[in-house]
Amino acid sequence: MATLLQTPRSWPKVTLGRVTADGELLPFPRAERAGAWAAWRQVVDRESPDTVIRLIGQAGLRGRGGAGFRAADKWWRCQATESSQRYVVANGFEADPGTFTDRLLMERDPHAVIEGVAIAAYAVGATKAIVAVNAGYARAIERLRGAIAQAEEAGLVGIDAMDGGLTLEIEVRPVQGAFLLGEETVLLRALEGKRGMPEQRPPYPAERGLFGKPTLVHNVETLATVPWIVTNGPAAFAAIGTARGREKAGSPGTKLVQLAGAVARPGVAEVPLGTTLGEIVERAGGGLRDGVKLKLAIVGGPLGGLLPADRMDLTLDFESLREAGATLGSGSIVVADESACAVDLGRLLERFASDEACGKTIPCRIGLKRLVEIADRFAAGHHRPQDRELLVDLSNDVIASGLCNHERLAPDPLLSGLRYFAAEYDAHIHEGRCPAGVCHPVTVAPSATAAEKKARVSA
Repeated sequence: MATLLQTPRSWPKVTLGRVTADGELLPFPRAERAGAWAAWRQVVDRESPDTVIRLIGQAGLRGRGGAGFRAADKWWRCQATESSQRYVVANGFEADPGTFTDRLLMERDPHAVIEGVAIAAYAVGATKAIVAVNAGYARAIERLRGAIAQAEEAGLVGIDAMDGGLTLEIEVRPVQGAFLLGEETVLLRALEGKRGMPEQRPPYPAERGLFGKPTLVHNVETLATVPWIVTNGPAAFAAIGTARGREKAGSPGTKLVQLAGAVARPGVAEVPLGTTLGEIVERAGGGLRDGVKLKLAIVGGPLGGLLPADRMDLTLDFESLREAGATLGSGSIVVADESACAVDLGRLLERFASDEACGKTIPCRIGLKRLVEIADRFAAGHHRPQDRELLVDLSNDVIASGLCNHERLAPDPLLSGLRYFAAEYDAHIHEGRCPAGVCHPVTVAPSATAAEKKARVSA
């Protein structure tokens, strides 16, 4: 079970407010006394679907799955699309290796997820919902199904729920597959029993999704924040994190992050967006392990960016991280000390991205393999004269032609490495050495020119 980190009392709890320190699940009566399902009752009894969507829009909620799309825009689109059937799909697959934020949430407070699903379904007019969970998360599946059964027994969801006022069937669906299942159109195809490959957009899933019907797809963390917004009001949520501006949507609310690597206390923490990376490492992770010095942090999962120690003043929000060459992604922050090599890390992450690509588009299928080959040559010291320029140009081509975010983000580990660790790349390429002692590049002396050969013969 993932470790829940202690954070300062001044950091608000939106998604983990009911989670106990020992990790035990609250019984249904205690969960209700702690606030579970209060927002659902409020919505059904007093709010119209349009009012609920306006609340979400006023709060500024953005998707916690990585892309950061404005939630209310999805909800309006799904609600406005004419159809006899609509779906809500909660994505709990959690594709990033070694990341357990969604699992912790589903295990520790399944009612928050299910209640968020119910409110979203009410708002868009859906009568069926699916919580798609990684098949390996046995405890999460059990607890989510238990929460649904308890809610049905209490008359909150199911057939003719809420005194016969509505019908909402919620199903937990275990899914298994590759990394790309984290992408919404890939997940929908998998739920339909098809091969997991992304679809061209538009039309978006909110217009034509599961079985061709309008489908609202959100990460489980996104949906788990909805009850808090309804109960506490959109202004309270918007006051957390970074404010919206004329050109930026802002990053209100909190985010579940997972700290790993060279930190003293690895684990999961709920962090207000807008907090600096350095503060997260210090106040949630307890700083670095004894005797090590920070070199870089991989922010956003395997498709994230490599940020150096002097960028730890960067704030955890959607726009700031993208401008710096990283991504909020799954909320993963892997801290590396000086024994790590930026060239080698970029190469390994790029290989992962290439191996996990579905191969639907040629730039992704072939382009990522070529990027891995260039990275391999850098690490081995066998580079070609134009490799650096080729890497940048090829990366831009892959990003520009991207069918999904996997393709658009895949070059980031290499591009951010070139941006922030140019000296380390130069050492591999021009000097034949790895400053961290990880790689073993080989320098090859340039061949003699014809004039030099002639001079040797004359001598």
